[in-house]
Amino acid sequence: MPCLVGVSHYAGWMPGLYKDEGVVLSTIKLGEADRILTIFTRDNGKVRAVAKGVRKTKSRWGGRLEPFTRVDLLVYRGRNLDTITAADIIEAHPGLRTDYVKLTSAAALAELVDKISPDRERSGATYDLLLAGLAAIHDGKGTSVVPAFLVKLLSLSGFHPSLQVCAGCGDTRALEAFSPAMGGVVCLGCWEEDGSAMRLGADRILLMARMLSLDFGSPADEEAVVDVTNSLRRYAEYHIERPLRSLQLLAI
Repeated sequence: MPCLVGVSHYAGWMPGLYKDEGVVLSTIKLGEADRILTIFTRDNGKVRAVAKGVRKTKSRWGGRLEPFTRVDLLVYRGRNLDTITAADIIEAHPGLRTDYVKLTSAAALAELVDKISPDRERSGATYDLLLAGLAAIHDGKGTSVVPAFLVKLLSLSGFHPSLQVCAGCGDTRALEAFSPAMGGVVCLGCWEEDGSAMRLGADRILLMARMLSLDFGSPADEEAVVDVTNSLRRYAEYHIERPLRSLQLLAI
């Protein structure tokens, strides 16, 4: 694994300085030459940090801090924003930025982690899931990767949807609808009581459960993937109370 230049030999750690690895989720411009990065790290969770001078033509950062890149980092913890002092690439994933389908899928994973994960809350399981999801997209595992990632992330983050019994009454029969407000699949009786619930066939509900339990890349009917993705998006938006715009741009 690549090491940060000079970090492995750094003898006197300054207060507030920490070393970690992470995946760049997004970047925004700051001033004329800097960027603010949102990074999900292995040990410090989601952090926001400034990369100074990164937009200069002769920047020392090169392409090391692009979205979806996995990097080794040396970071100084600040009051509002951290500051990146060194970075080195572990995995660049260039194919995620040159193929439109892969780009929109990777952007969806990044937005999901950003919107659902609290700041600075360590979650090794979420970090490993993000790495596996990006690798699956990079390897062309299909359109089912994004909804599978979403249902797994929801479950890890405390928003696990009920998929085996009616979230409204606990019945196991006639589960043919999905209710964000009630918390997952519902029977037809509860569907009639919840005006915001959507009809969802038993085959779609089964697919959702399979996505939760199986590895990425399981084959699935494209129309079913679209239905499951839309249902999970509405469920996630209801519970985190924030829109997930990248899911609406997926090329599926």
